Amino acid sequence: MSVLTDTFALSNGVEIPKVGFGTWQIPNGPLTYDSVRTALDVGYRHIDTARAYGNEASVGRAVRDSGIPREEVFITTKCPAEVKDAAGARHAFERSTALLDLGPIDLYLIHAPWPWNHQGSDHRAGNIEVWKVFEELYEAGRTRAIGVSNFVVADLESLIGGTSVVPHADQIRWYVGHTQPETTAYCQERGILVEGYSPLATGRLIGNEDIDLIAEKYGKTGAQVSLRYLLQKDVLPLPKSTTPRRIAENAQLDFELSPEDVAALDALSPTGA
Repeated sequence: MSVLTDTFALSNGVEIPKVGFGTWQIPNGPLTYDSVRTALDVGYRHIDTARAYGNEASVGRAVRDSGIPREEVFITTKCPAEVKDAAGARHAFERSTALLDLGPIDLYLIHAPWPWNHQGSDHRAGNIEVWKVFEELYEAGRTRAIGVSNFVVADLESLIGGTSVVPHADQIRWYVGHTQPETTAYCQERGILVEGYSPLATGRLIGNEDIDLIAEKYGKTGAQVSLRYLLQKDVLPLPKSTTPRRIAENAQLDFELSPEDVAALDALSPTGA
């Protein structure tokens, strides 16, 4: 078994590959297409995108052209953060589905609890309205699982209190030195899978001396140790790269960190984090 074929089970029984390939900040067109094709060729079977990334069409084309059966690739996309009403949510889902052109979505997320230009503003009622549309899409089989992104405990409690389906996943910023312990514990106690985006702190962990010292023991890179750390915390990493060598390297996580090294990483507060 490879870490790329290992899965976490969502609370509804749907299996999600333990490592995802992230596409945030990769522009639509050849760069997204080539990166996703490389990831699929290396063995990734979980691709993460969003309407806001503007690259769903290239992601979909890369998956279709790969020759890999659709049911073997797990696709996540997200409803834009600024959409906080039912009509907007329905429109966003139809648009994403059309651009991806891959049939049902595997996991559909609310991208954030508030619009990006009004972070921290109160959209609890809007999130509930959007979630009720998500529940309809889920019941209709148009998405196999539904979840949220960037939600902290208060956001989750509000949503769960006003709706029927507990989110299957919460995708949050998660890396060595920034592990969101309160949200992570809340989710894991309730069977909500935590997915970690920016698992290398958008590159800031590369070259971290403390991490590199641990990596030397295993004959691995600091990036590989940083990603393995998430897996040992039952958090799903979503590494992103456009460099073929790094795309392959980020998937080579079939090793085990010792409890002592995990504890050392727990204690780190990386520069710039």
